[in-house]
Amino acid sequence: MDMMLEAYLTHEGALEPDDIPQTKETIWILGKAYHAPHNVEVIRKDIRSKLWFTYRRNFVQIGDTGLTTDKGWGCMLRCGQMVLAHALVCVHLGRDWIWSANVKNSTYLKILHMFEDRRTAPYSIHQIALMGASEGKEVGQWFGPNTVAQVLKKLAVYDDWSSLVIHVALDNTVVINEIRRLCSVKQKSGTQSEGNASAGGVVQSWKPLLLVVPLRLGLSEINPVYIRGLKTCFTFKQSLGVIGGKPNHALYFIGCVGEEVIYLDPHTTQLAGLVEEKEHEHEKALDASYHCEFASRSHILHMDPSVAVCFLCQSEEEFDVLCQLIQQHLIEPEKQPLFELCYERPQQWSPVDEGAEEALGASCVALDDLGRHFDDSDEDFELLG
Repeated sequence: MDMMLEAYLTHEGALEPDDIPQTKETIWILGKAYHAPHNVEVIRKDIRSKLWFTYRRNFVQIGDTGLTTDKGWGCMLRCGQMVLAHALVCVHLGRDWIWSANVKNSTYLKILHMFEDRRTAPYSIHQIALMGASEGKEVGQWFGPNTVAQVLKKLAVYDDWSSLVIHVALDNTVVINEIRRLCSVKQKSGTQSEGNASAGGVVQSWKPLLLVVPLRLGLSEINPVYIRGLKTCFTFKQSLGVIGGKPNHALYFIGCVGEEVIYLDPHTTQLAGLVEEKEHEHEKALDASYHCEFASRSHILHMDPSVAVCFLCQSEEEFDVLCQLIQQHLIEPEKQPLFELCYERPQQWSPVDEGAEEALGASCVALDDLGRHFDDSDEDFELLG
């Protein structure tokens, strides 16, 4: 909330907050290009439509821990929720869907209910924190970008409605054919029409892909060599933004303009509650608390170097296009690209037991099983004091 207040007070006597800069440069918000000042309200509506998850208090305790708030430890978990929620909105409602205070869209409410602070919600703070134990994190302990992605990957297996595949690309490498195998589903067709099914009546479909690429872009600060590539990620149609933050301060980065990044900040503590069907005034007010009025900005070099870039591919064609964009704009022009593409898993990596992976609800081998070192950077985000 302090950052929002600062936005209002940036210019003495200003009537408008300083969330959207008055610039001729293109403003990118999760793959969409905008131009200020004429599109300021349109930009704000787009940002306001994103589900904004913050610290909450007075929810039912998590397990038997006695914890009824995630204040002080849950900001990275909330950032993970925001990435996943935007993916589900895109899958079920479309990227251009706009929220308003009066909307009672049943699909939107179903998505929101999946993240509410209650034990039975599939992506609640309760489920994420308890599943964190499988990644070696006790409830109330800090998560890094890689850990929250690994946990959400396991939880997504139980979401039959969305059928979302979350793939965490380890060792700075996206293995194309590995992803194809995870997302491709062969099904028997009901009727075999010409051009609709292969011999035997089998058709192939694609499960939506949420691709997460954890990266370490420097030691204590971001190496400037990666700045252009990081900003380019926000321009891809498939962009789901970046989870990362400042030191000890997780944030969800949703866009960029010039040398600045635009982000949603989970560090506001709000009262927990259930929106239900949004019939009553208090439920409408609670729904509004999941949407941020004004985003924040900071210089891109102020970001912590431990980040995870995220993309959504709802079809195989979108995945193919993303791979082409990565090759043309993130790899070929750069001496030190953000990450690499390859068609098959490199031989020096340990083999994958795909059957065991599926049983665990995971799409990657455990970190300890890799033949190469990978830093998930959780220690660099550890809260102090």
